[in-house]
Amino acid sequence: MTKTTRLAVALLSSVVLTGSVAPAFAQSGEVNIYSYREQSLLQPLLDKFSEETGIKANVLYAGDGLLERVAAEGELSPADVVLTVDIGNLVGAEEQGLTQPITTPDLVARVPEAFRDDDANWTALSLRSRVFYVSKDRVDATALTYEDLASEEWDGRICTRPGDHAYNIGLIAHYIAVNGEDKAREWLTKVRDNLAFAPDGSDRAQVKAILDGTCDLAIANTYYMGAMLNNEAEPEQKDWANSARIIYPNAESDGTQVNVAGGFIAKHAPNVDNANALIAFLLSDEAQSIYADTNYEFPVVASAPINELVLSWGELKASAVPLTEVAANRAAAAALVDELKFNEGPQD
Repeated sequence: MTKTTRLAVALLSSVVLTGSVAPAFAQSGEVNIYSYREQSLLQPLLDKFSEETGIKANVLYAGDGLLERVAAEGELSPADVVLTVDIGNLVGAEEQGLTQPITTPDLVARVPEAFRDDDANWTALSLRSRVFYVSKDRVDATALTYEDLASEEWDGRICTRPGDHAYNIGLIAHYIAVNGEDKAREWLTKVRDNLAFAPDGSDRAQVKAILDGTCDLAIANTYYMGAMLNNEAEPEQKDWANSARIIYPNAESDGTQVNVAGGFIAKHAPNVDNANALIAFLLSDEAQSIYADTNYEFPVVASAPINELVLSWGELKASAVPLTEVAANRAAAAALVDELKFNEGPQD
């Protein structure tokens, strides 16, 4: 495979994704990254990586379609590292044969077993948790469980985005992994019937509903609290966030469900050594802190410091259920959402 061929593939890629910056063809002093993560989050890390290693980082940013892109490019792909969110994407990439083992020893030394692939085909780089936002004015509880969502106490008081969104599929798949499909069906039926209205909108919209008084408990990811509290472009979101407080479900028992942002080395990566160097850097305490701070997430490496604002919401006790088990139940979770017509809202 010639340099010219790789360059042609890269240039073709830039046409396919309008507005994206295509990575350069393979060079020994470079690493090519395909990223779902936004430039504002990633660029400070890559600048530091290049400063410390002398390796130039070329990045292609896109909102979706990157896994399909890597698959279509095949052995001609210039991608070295792919950064994505949600365990489904990471496991899906492995199942499609798009990955190769990460060989940096930092993977095993620094990432808990539950948050990396057994065969090193992917790793988590940060954690996010799906939690309860509760009204400061109308909810006195300080500890809740996922089972509580099915209690009559919450009848007509819960709101969430559609059940078939990846965030909720992850939560339901986690519940299936812990409790089995039959119990999950019973639980999800009761949760559906406790909803204040049919699922609609984003996570932020659910927190707004708390301020509006149309629900008392919203299911949403932790990092939206930080994003709303610091949203200068839309300052009304600060009021939404200030109307609620976060409760980590199951914090006093088996721990709260987590999902991940993570990455893998592409099967046909032309700069494998540099790709491993980048993964090792992203697992350093310094990078972990920056990575988590920028999006109000949690470091996956235990020794890395946690953002002070995130700490103010309480301590995350992450569930020890391996993410591979959660991913294995995603199809069953999606089937339950359809079977129960969850997105139509209460049916009792």
